[in-house]
Amino acid sequence: MITNFEGFLAVYPQNWSNWWPQLVPSIIVTIELTICSFALAVAIGMILALGRLSHNRVLSGFARGYIELARGIPALTILFLIYFGLVPLGIVLDAFVAGFVGLGMSAGGYFAEVFRAGIQALHKGQREAAAAVGMTPYMSFRYIILPQALRIILPPMLNMLIILLKDTSLCSLISTPELMLRSKDLAMMSFLPMHLFVLAAVIYFILAWPMSLFTRRVERRMRMSLRQA
Repeated sequence: MITNFEGFLAVYPQNWSNWWPQLVPSIIVTIELTICSFALAVAIGMILALGRLSHNRVLSGFARGYIELARGIPALTILFLIYFGLVPLGIVLDAFVAGFVGLGMSAGGYFAEVFRAGIQALHKGQREAAAAVGMTPYMSFRYIILPQALRIILPPMLNMLIILLKDTSLCSLISTPELMLRSKDLAMMSFLPMHLFVLAAVIYFILAWPMSLFTRRVERRMRMSLRQA
């Protein structure tokens, strides 16, 4: 058994010079895809959270409907709808653009609930006090509510970032040239699927692990600051 394991590992030095130069660009695309989808999800989530908390029934209803749809429809389905479903309408998107837009739209519904919970966790008296000293709702949100809410929503936001990193692998199904697609292509050419997919898993872990450690550190600091408060 040990001999078999050593033989399994021996394949990597033999193919490393061929695999690594082809995997590096796909790793960069994966990171870019994660960053773009995260930024879009944060923007969508904040807009939806504010709409959800609005006293306007139309805005609140639209935000609630979007959130339920985003959380009820698989991310892969949204990717297919954007990349394949818009073609008959004359809208053809690049695979990378369709990938981060689809992931961002899907994650935006989850971010909206995170933001809404963080904002509602703050006492309403703070908004009332801000209004009493002449601050506009925008000023109150910008300078009082948002800085405090960020302390609450930062840990779940970072956890969602890790989830988005892993979800970028779904974009391989719409031909986005990210890590999973390139690993699959190399596996088909080399007839070594187990080796390539194990390598891909290791790379995903290496990318996600520092973020996981950072998230735990942020959570510990938040708990300490709350105890001190």
